Amino acid sequence: MLNPQSPIPLYHQLADILMEAIRTGDYPPGSRIPSEPQLAKDYGIGRPTVRQAIDLLARRAMVRRRRGSGTYVCEPGQEIDLFSLAGTSSAFQKKGIDVDIKLLQPPQKMRVADGAENPFDGGTAFFLSRLNRVDAKPVLLEEIYLHPMLFKGIDAMDLGGRSLAQVVETDFYMRPTGGRQTFRIGYLEDQRAAAMDVGPRSPVLIVHRYLNFKPADNAVFSILYCNTANFVFAQQIGGLNHEE
Repeated sequence: MLNPQSPIPLYHQLADILMEAIRTGDYPPGSRIPSEPQLAKDYGIGRPTVRQAIDLLARRAMVRRRRGSGTYVCEPGQEIDLFSLAGTSSAFQKKGIDVDIKLLQPPQKMRVADGAENPFDGGTAFFLSRLNRVDAKPVLLEEIYLHPMLFKGIDAMDLGGRSLAQVVETDFYMRPTGGRQTFRIGYLEDQRAAAMDVGPRSPVLIVHRYLNFKPADNAVFSILYCNTANFVFAQQIGGLNHEE
């Protein structure tokens, strides 16, 4: 039941209860969850609070409203491990998903002024950006910075149809030895929002990814903007995975 004394808002508590019921199969995909009046009665709360909880589930693509019919549980999103060292292309390939990768900005050496979170801030790096689409829908926007000495010459290479992990291994004879990632929710504006086809109030998952190599730590720094509407972005915990 709900705990009015908890610092967690009541709508969030109800959303957590409903999410758990969906995950355990009490409400299977395609099934209708109780109506707002019924949930309000069952939990002794107002309908606006129930509506906030349902809105939260809808934003997480767990339920979908049907006008005049009710609220139904969505089919589970496809889970993609985009954060393994194998690389983005490999993550989609392992799930049998065709992904279209569009190079928005070819590799170009540039002066970096991007804040302290970017290890190349105040120096130079090769920069490239690319958009990943599935069924013509933007899924992932990548902005990638590469060490200017370790990846010398990458700006003269044709990267069309090649994964970055493959380029690093076959052309530069390196594999990542480790790294770290940070996660946050944020919002996009201007060119990034247009590329991802999202509005300024649509939250996206933002990942900062740092990869280490034997010659240098943080030799690759990526910012990943992930649209979670159709995919669940997972991170597998375990040993390093170099499969391509």
